[in-house]
Amino acid sequence: MEIPVNYRAVVLAAVAAYAFSWLWYAALSAVSARKAKDKPKWTFELVPYLIAAVAYLLMSWMLAGLMGHLANATVRGGIMVAFFVWAGFVLTTTVVNQAFQNRRAAVILADLANWLGVLAIMGAIIGAFGV
Repeated sequence: MEIPVNYRAVVLAAVAAYAFSWLWYAALSAVSARKAKDKPKWTFELVPYLIAAVAYLLMSWMLAGLMGHLANATVRGGIMVAFFVWAGFVLTTTVVNQAFQNRRAAVILADLANWLGVLAIMGAIIGAFGV
């Protein structure tokens, strides 16, 4: 069975989620720099941003495929699917990985909130456009 995918929705969802992540971490960076009474360090290396862009496209495409298989292509359905993907896969793997790296709870929560926002945005946009 082949599930058709709305590639415009996939690209738009990936771009919107990428922008959200960028703003999320920029805001957190500015807050932490103020707490440290330091200027934020705005270094720009292209490779991580390209990897993130490709990852967001793949994530958006996979989410669209999953929503298509579940026949849940509505805004509400997209957000629900995104939440379950986040809780079942992102939350669990992030907590395990970062626990072994001895990360602070604030860092773990910031990453988890980012990924929840990313997936919710993707699910809502894909659901609005349909798969």
